[in-house]
Amino acid sequence: MKQRSPNLNKWLKMTGIFTFLALASTALAQDAAPAYESYEAFTESSGFALFTINNLWILVSAALVFLMHLGFSCLESGLTQSKNTVNILFKNMSIVCVGILGYALYGFNAMYPGDFNGIFAAGSWFAVDNSDVAMMTDAYAPYTWWSDFIFQAMFAATAATIVSGAVAERIKLSSFLIYATLLVTFIYPITGSWQWGGGWLSSLSMGGMTADGDPIGFYDFAGSSLVHAFGGFAALAAVMVLGPRLGKYTKDGRVRPILGHSMPLVLIGVFLLWLGWYGFNGGSVLSADPRGVSYVFVTTTLAAAAGCVGAVTLSWILLKKPDLSMGLNGILAGLVGITAGADVIGMASAIVVGLIAGALVVLSVLFFDKIKMDDPVGAISVHGICGIWGTLAVGIFVAEKSFLNQLVGTLAISAFAFIVSLVLMLAIKAITGIRVSEEEETEGLDIGEHGNEAYPDFTAAHK
Repeated sequence: MKQRSPNLNKWLKMTGIFTFLALASTALAQDAAPAYESYEAFTESSGFALFTINNLWILVSAALVFLMHLGFSCLESGLTQSKNTVNILFKNMSIVCVGILGYALYGFNAMYPGDFNGIFAAGSWFAVDNSDVAMMTDAYAPYTWWSDFIFQAMFAATAATIVSGAVAERIKLSSFLIYATLLVTFIYPITGSWQWGGGWLSSLSMGGMTADGDPIGFYDFAGSSLVHAFGGFAALAAVMVLGPRLGKYTKDGRVRPILGHSMPLVLIGVFLLWLGWYGFNGGSVLSADPRGVSYVFVTTTLAAAAGCVGAVTLSWILLKKPDLSMGLNGILAGLVGITAGADVIGMASAIVVGLIAGALVVLSVLFFDKIKMDDPVGAISVHGICGIWGTLAVGIFVAEKSFLNQLVGTLAISAFAFIVSLVLMLAIKAITGIRVSEEEETEGLDIGEHGNEAYPDFTAAHK
């Protein structure tokens, strides 16, 4: 779990990384980290080498999660029409930058507030003194305070990126940027604090107590609910307010497919996301512990592969032909599904989780089309529905966890995201409007919003 606060003074128990670090590992496994007069004194300690390795892995993981935003950019632009490519890329670029700044200005210290009422905490500017020994040594965590921030900041922008794909090709750029800024800066940290900040979900006792008398609590290792279901159900509310793209559904109720312009770009995006997930889940071990990281890598991989097989198999049966987009979304569904329990679900169970997630995403995509919820990239299904499934799977496949706690937690997060997103979108719609004109949507948002084209030397397919 990512639960931590600035007064954190316990290390995760480490197993040996290299033989010559065995003594350092033993020392750092103690309940209380040793005190140092200065950071320079810490660099001379026996534990500094192991601390350096752990800190480096967190930073590498942050870089891998950052790479996922390139994956989202490729996936979303490939699954939409060429006339909207610049708009898609602009939104993904902006979300990362706005998300990082918003998380620094407010979100980080609202999500990890230390002592608070368990439901809501005020945020504040994120900076600390770089010479602060308590924040830059193992008195804080197996990594520095700065590494903690940058790793979490990469996660924060993901929630709004999920919404970006669902509302593609018809939302006003200015309205979306206002929405995304508010969502990442103020809303996402609230539900994040409920679990990872030590809030009410982390001590949930509805599912019973442990043998030691502690509440079992809600469990979400890397964010099936706290990141993905949050983004998926925020996207559902946004789509409900925004409405479908022009021509997506005919008057007689039929679904008119609006094909994406580049399936190679979609495949590149999905594989970039899969690669980034090794940082998303692997970094959530919160150390370079070889046993923990390697375990998470394997469960993540098995679930992704099984998700593809599950989606391709079911879509082939239902649609009579193998569908590439379904297979690629099946990979993402498997990744989302395993994220909540990647460190505790067994290998065989990880395959089952992935297979079911892959099947769910196919059924969910078809269902939302049937009720005329237009989601160009399947974000609601991949992140929302499979995020809930992955969270519940922890309670199903792990004996030490509580299904009731998992159910309460994922429903609370999803409902909160949906309601707040719905209110936010309705408010923006009333104040500034949220949808481009029919003429602009027909011509393409690249021209209308940006006065630019992604492929100026080629004739757009819609022409």
